[in-house]
Amino acid sequence: MKKHLLMMLTTGALAVIPLSYITEATAAPAGPSSVEDTVAELTGAGFHVIVNRTGAAPLAQCTVTAVRPGQTYSTNDSRGGDPIVTTVTSKTVYVDASC
Repeated sequence: MKKHLLMMLTTGALAVIPLSYITEATAAPAGPSSVEDTVAELTGAGFHVIVNRTGAAPLAQCTVTAVRPGQTYSTNDSRGGDPIVTTVTSKTVYVDASC
């Protein structure tokens, strides 16, 4: 019994690991770009973008050092006995910039 429980927990944990990498990979834009381009691309993809800037230079002179996933808000709805439908209402991503 303990052997089966341990196997199920291990399998479940291993199944979740790739999902976290997919979320981060889809949030980060490909290739080097300016902070403004990165913010525009992520906003266009439906993310609420929060920029964390280090330094006092204008944003046009900053470089992106990291793009990190933030909180995702969603709702579950099952009207009239239909299957539960999950709707994402807000996705946040953090862009770290060094100036």
